[in-house]
Amino acid sequence: MANLEETLSVEHVVYSEETIKARVQELGRQITEDYKGKELVVIGVIRGALYFLSDLTRAIDLPIKIDMVGFSNIPDTTSKTGIVRIIKDVDIDITDKHVLVVEDVIRTGLTTAYIIQNLEMKKPADITLCSMLLNPDRLLMTIPVKYYGFEINDLWLAGYGLDRDEIGRNLPYIAQIPRKK
Repeated sequence: MANLEETLSVEHVVYSEETIKARVQELGRQITEDYKGKELVVIGVIRGALYFLSDLTRAIDLPIKIDMVGFSNIPDTTSKTGIVRIIKDVDIDITDKHVLVVEDVIRTGLTTAYIIQNLEMKKPADITLCSMLLNPDRLLMTIPVKYYGFEINDLWLAGYGLDRDEIGRNLPYIAQIPRKK
C-alpha cells in the first residue's frame, strides 16, 4: 500500500512544518495583543481548520473559549451561492463577545460569508476572521479577514488540514498536489 505522500502524488512542499509553526506563533502573538482585556471566543470551522485551530489557540496567551462550527456542502448550490447546511452549530453563548472564526483556507469567501451571517444572528460584539491560507484573487465579496498565514493562488494543496477527498489533512506541511482529473 502506498504511503500518504504517494497516495496524494505530492509534487512539492509549499509551506514547511517549520514555516507554518513560525507563522502561527506570529499570528498568536498578534491576536494576543489585539484582544488583551477582551472576552474572546475562537470558533474553528470543522474539519479543515482542526490543526490550525489547535496550534493557533495554544499560541494565544489569553483566557479564551473555543468552539467549533461544521457544515456540509449542498450539491449544485454551495459552489455557486456559498449556502451550506450547518451540521454543528456553536454551543457557547457568543452574545456581546468578540468572536474569531478560524478557517483553513478562504478562496471565494462565499461559504465564510454564510457562516458569518449565521453567527451574526447570535449578536456577538464583533466577528473577525483568521485563515491559514487566503486567495485574495478569488474573493467574490468583502469579508473581515484580519489575520492570515499565507496568500495562495489556485494551486491544489493538501496537508495541515487541507484534503483531497478527506485524505491528506494529517500531513504536517502544506504541499502542492496534482489537480483532480
